[in-house]
Amino acid sequence: MIIIEFRALTKADKPLLDRYFKSRYYENSHFNFTNLFMWRKPYHIKWCEEDGVLYMTAEWDGQLMALQPYGPEEKMQEATAKFLAYFEAQDRPFFMTGMEKSYAAVLEQYEGAAFEIKADRDNYDYVYLAEKLITLSGRKLHSKKNHLNAFRKLYPQAEYLPMTQEILPACLDELQRWYDLRIQDEPDDPFIGWESEAIREVLADFDYFGLKSGAIRLDGRIIAFTFGEQLNTDTVVVHVEKADPDIRGAYPAINQGFIEHCWQGMTYVNREEDMGHEGLRKAKESYKPEKMIEKFNAKRIK
Repeated sequence: MIIIEFRALTKADKPLLDRYFKSRYYENSHFNFTNLFMWRKPYHIKWCEEDGVLYMTAEWDGQLMALQPYGPEEKMQEATAKFLAYFEAQDRPFFMTGMEKSYAAVLEQYEGAAFEIKADRDNYDYVYLAEKLITLSGRKLHSKKNHLNAFRKLYPQAEYLPMTQEILPACLDELQRWYDLRIQDEPDDPFIGWESEAIREVLADFDYFGLKSGAIRLDGRIIAFTFGEQLNTDTVVVHVEKADPDIRGAYPAINQGFIEHCWQGMTYVNREEDMGHEGLRKAKESYKPEKMIEKFNAKRIK
């Protein structure tokens, strides 16, 4: 069996990865080039294409991890065998992270090995109906609607606008303010620096990534901005959303405005996971998700 050989992910790899991610209906928010590229450095993201299948690995804290292979369903059993052979050749224990339910079923049916498969609740994606995020109608979203109305009443001069080269420096200023606040609360969190670098890298070549964006300007200052892209045929994924936490309603305003201006034609909005962060979980649950995208981890046990 051919042992697959991996290479580091670069910006030039976008067309190839896009082709695989668009070839099937994937719901995991990580299954797109932008997300993987943004986190390629801390997670050492690598890829390999072999016989019509895309293989990817990540590494964290010394643990090598496979991502589920991408390609035709009929090739998944063979792809699993190749991944197992690769881990054996590296003399590393086989571990796979972030699987969708459909690939977890492939591992359950695989006859050449046995796996322990566990749900990873901290990394479930929160998915909402786009229409509800736009209208904020109904009793369950009443408090969100109140915050949005309060924002509009307090700041009638606030304007929503797409992110352009003209306002990009002001967006970066707001980003820096946001991280200055975060680092005071969590000075030892390495993700703060990594995320900041990743966002700046994407914003420096925004058109290349094919993203849509939005910002809110208040009295000449950008107080919120966001960007995302189409994930599959009916879902948009929001990669980044930043707002001044001291301005009441800034987050609901950018959340609602972005979907209304850019994604009215989509059914669902995937706002990614909470990573087990209590504050994030509370915030994401408060918008009443329509569904959760389950993710699973697996390790070989024999």
